[in-house]
Amino acid sequence: LPDNKLYLLWTKFILVWAVYSSFFTPFEFGFFRGLPDKLFVLDIVGQIAFLIDIVLKFFVAYRDPDTYRIVRNPTSIALRYCKSSFIFDLLGCFPWDIIYKACGSKEEVRYLLWIRLTRALKVIEFFRDLEKDIRVNYLFTRIVKLIVVELYCTHTAACIFYYLATTLPESMEGNTWIGSLKLGEYSYDHFRELDLIKLYTTSLYFAIVTMATVGYGDIHAVNVREMIFVMIYVSFDMILGAYLIGNMTALIVKGSRTERFRDKMKEVIRYMNRNKLGKEIREQIKGHLRLQYESSYTEASVLQDIPISIRAKISQTLYKPYVESTPLFKGCSAEFIQQIV
Repeated sequence: LPDNKLYLLWTKFILVWAVYSSFFTPFEFGFFRGLPDKLFVLDIVGQIAFLIDIVLKFFVAYRDPDTYRIVRNPTSIALRYCKSSFIFDLLGCFPWDIIYKACGSKEEVRYLLWIRLTRALKVIEFFRDLEKDIRVNYLFTRIVKLIVVELYCTHTAACIFYYLATTLPESMEGNTWIGSLKLGEYSYDHFRELDLIKLYTTSLYFAIVTMATVGYGDIHAVNVREMIFVMIYVSFDMILGAYLIGNMTALIVKGSRTERFRDKMKEVIRYMNRNKLGKEIREQIKGHLRLQYESSYTEASVLQDIPISIRAKISQTLYKPYVESTPLFKGCSAEFIQQIV
């Protein structure tokens, strides 16, 4: 079951690797041409953990999105996983660093590293569950989520900025944003010889300044490739800015569906504490509230806009066979059965 204690511990463990992989993948793509030995071993350990996670997913029950019932059938579980993220999960576990070196360091192979970014979905799911957890302040959770989104976008952009500079030949270094950079009396000539921290900090500075559209003028695109990426990046930033501002506005206004769920859950927990209810019945009540939250836009909201005559036909289809088969109603007239339905 998805709420099995051992499996929940495993999901927390794999979440740590998902966070690491989500942030390290752009970094590896931008700053490394072949991983150092220490990072290579760490990368292999991470891929083994994700391979184990793939195997486990073939045995974890799931909640049907239409009926909201738990599905335990192994064939259904396997088919559902194969139709969703199985291919991306499997490709993400390939040792792309080894393949890159085996293929004669072809740059095109390294683009396949981006498949691993699908693991960021685990982080998104974690924040979604955290928002519903009443033990954690809702405002704090949302603000942390927005900060993580912003940092992740700028981190990814910083890695791509450096990638664009470092994939040009050394003879053309001066025709890149970092090779032509001069801050005060410090020049970035032969930037490949600088330490990694300085290179990353400079790239991140460029990404944040571009995202904020401050435009100091000290760093800017130099060649056509960089100009094209800056245009795409700034266009994306307009959408990201709207998303961040919209979410902050929603936090101030309040009244979201998740907040209403959290308030209701707090009231129910206070009631259970006051009446000293047992652990088993507590879990049943909380499980019902969570199910009610997830399925709140199905039954009532769908049927309320449908005419009464059609609603009656739906009821006939759904419930008539059960009413007719009940011993209490054996021999009753069709009209009576219809009224009961």
